[in-house]
Amino acid sequence: MKTDKIQIIGRQIKSVTYTGMVVNFALSVVKIAIGFLAGSLALVADGIHSSSDLVTDIAVLLGERLSSKEPDRSHPYGHGRAETFTSIIIALVLIVVGGSMIYYATIAIAKDEVTAPHLAVLAVGMVSIISKEWLYKVTRKTAVKSHSPSLYANAWHHRSDALSSVAVVIGYILLQFGFGHGDQVAAITVGILIIWVGVKIIGDAFRELTEAAIDTETIEDIERIINADPDIRHWHKLRARTVGREVFLDLHILVDPELNVAAAHQISENLEKNLDEQITRPINITIHIEPDIPSLQK
Repeated sequence: MKTDKIQIIGRQIKSVTYTGMVVNFALSVVKIAIGFLAGSLALVADGIHSSSDLVTDIAVLLGERLSSKEPDRSHPYGHGRAETFTSIIIALVLIVVGGSMIYYATIAIAKDEVTAPHLAVLAVGMVSIISKEWLYKVTRKTAVKSHSPSLYANAWHHRSDALSSVAVVIGYILLQFGFGHGDQVAAITVGILIIWVGVKIIGDAFRELTEAAIDTETIEDIERIINADPDIRHWHKLRARTVGREVFLDLHILVDPELNVAAAHQISENLEKNLDEQITRPINITIHIEPDIPSLQK
């Protein structure tokens, strides 16, 4: 069952990422070409940002491939951390892109470079906003469903590209009102937003790497499933953490002390089956069986 979930999730991640690659390639070519022709620094920067999305798309695919590998002697808990490290790489790319946009826009202002408004810049910016916001929503939906940290980071990369296109449009409007540095100011604003997103993604990744607990909603679902089993009298020491997309869970259950080993084991097997079927994420379960006696009822 867990293997089936991983394969299904893998196909979903690949599908949405390949779609993103096609859109990003087309947008990057159009933005950079129109940006140079129109002399729009913000649009050129936006095009480079779309190009960086291609890099992160490839990183997501590599991370998915590595994380889907079966556990082996050197990685007995699997390769799920590959996705976590991929999300960090994507975040670092975002921070570099944002910093570069701020740097070049600041230099342009220092040189008093004034950009003239071009209708083509507005048109490309609007197309980019619509397409990248759509990509963000589709990718984020798949990321939430699959609990993929790298895909979630990539979704925000799409959103940051949409934001940079919003800034391009705002810069165009400011130019229409005679503010000559509107294009550069827009690029700086976008750069700050992109850096903020990158820092947030790194924070989430380090939270996982430091063995933080999984989300409250999943914990509540696990507790509900345990409590619904009439053969489990008590339970304690529930611990859960994430490794990439997968949940690693261990807990102690207390059962009738008069049961034989085979019967007690069957209770454990039933619980594992229920958890695996009802929790949407791939889950690895370790259950310790104890007799239901007063000294162990903690």
